[in-house]
Amino acid sequence: MLLQRVLTALILAPLAIAIVLWPPTAIFALLCAVAFLAAWWEWAQLSGLKNRAASIVLLLAAVAVFGLLWWGHAAVEIPLVLLGVAWWAVACLWLRHFAFAAAPTSENRALKLMAGALIIFPAWIALVAIHDREPHGHWWTLLALLIVWSADIGAYFSGRTFGKRKLAPQVSPGKTWAGAYGALVAGTVVAVIGGWLLDVRGASLVGLAVLACLTVAASIVGDLIESLMKRHAKVKDSGTIFPGHGGLLDRLDSVFAALPVFAAGLWLLGL
Repeated sequence: MLLQRVLTALILAPLAIAIVLWPPTAIFALLCAVAFLAAWWEWAQLSGLKNRAASIVLLLAAVAVFGLLWWGHAAVEIPLVLLGVAWWAVACLWLRHFAFAAAPTSENRALKLMAGALIIFPAWIALVAIHDREPHGHWWTLLALLIVWSADIGAYFSGRTFGKRKLAPQVSPGKTWAGAYGALVAGTVVAVIGGWLLDVRGASLVGLAVLACLTVAASIVGDLIESLMKRHAKVKDSGTIFPGHGGLLDRLDSVFAALPVFAAGLWLLGL
């Protein structure tokens, strides 16, 4: 399984980097919207929406929302990103009080779909905001992703080596506090190196390190939220599109949570 995950990552990583660095923001936003729509579809299935016609209607509604957000993104960037940050703060409480198997009621399904909207759309607008910023927007976007990716790698190896105390056993038994600490260290190191290469110095570099810690912490919550959804749905992965990695939502859960926090932090730091 590890070999399969590594081989898939070696294929996907260069493609993702090229998509971040090469196209203008308009093309990048379109490509990301397609990926986010696929993740939205998977989220709807995890939410318990089994009716195919309803799923298609929901997907078309999401397409319309992405179009409206792109048309007015300059006006809605800040409030929507802040809404995303607020949601991930609330999500910590959601994990605490919604951790046990949720009854497959229409009320719970609606709640999960609403949560999905608060995850998908703020993350997309945050991604567009980071990519479109001047100067170095493309590189800041890549750095945000590298922080999450390195945190994931740090969590995996730190957890395997030192992990004993479980982080959230009712939600995701495989995650440990040692893994979380490894993620924080790896993500912060990558952020500091990336910030230095982007000419960030002094107090701003310290602020970026703090932002990296907050970004990684949010990414962990994002991972746990998706684990909770899969536990409710009684499935191992959100999909099967990537061998060894599951679906798009399995690959993007941490990124969805990290992006609004990172975007808000960049604004606050003036970077």
